[in-house]
Amino acid sequence: MFGTVVVGVGIAGLARIRDLMNPMPSSPSEHLKLFGFVSRRSFGNINEAKQISLEDALSSKEIHAAFISTENRSHEETIRMFLEAGKHVLVEYPMALSAKAAHELWEMAEQKDKVLHVEHIELLTEEYKQLKKEVAGKDLVKGTLHFTGHVLDENKSGFPAFSGIARLTWLIDLFGDLTVTSATREKQKDKNYSRMTVHFQTANK
Repeated sequence: MFGTVVVGVGIAGLARIRDLMNPMPSSPSEHLKLFGFVSRRSFGNINEAKQISLEDALSSKEIHAAFISTENRSHEETIRMFLEAGKHVLVEYPMALSAKAAHELWEMAEQKDKVLHVEHIELLTEEYKQLKKEVAGKDLVKGTLHFTGHVLDENKSGFPAFSGIARLTWLIDLFGDLTVTSATREKQKDKNYSRMTVHFQTANK
């Protein structure tokens, strides 16, 4: 069995705990054993998974890999800690808040001979796979991707472009490399409202 720990218990972290506790029959997950989860908040147990300290997760010889599901800004530091401790790492997208940091982490994983895997789970959904089939072989003339959500804490989630970067990778995966041609941001503090509008151009304009 391959020992694992989940770091962070937001929506993604709770889903990880659920799936690790109840793996699909005959799936690779059956070979993973969840030893616990790490959180800044005190929970005790969640779905029979026990809470352990970060220090115990890093030092445990039984834990071989960490599933990182914390806010964007803390990904980089947490990845570094687990790689330094000799653990494999799976992290929710995005891995870091800069390309420079991401490249450093890839190099660190390579030096440590550990797997560093970034998972963008939305690209694995049936809805997305269907969308990809529908646009295959077609030329993009013009299109709009609009999505909404609650206002995020920039100290934890990073600049708003990072709050929405998971959706932007849809476009790159569907249509190839994109160039930013313009970007604006509108904020209304009194209404707790923020909107970012970005225009992209594909390689063939």
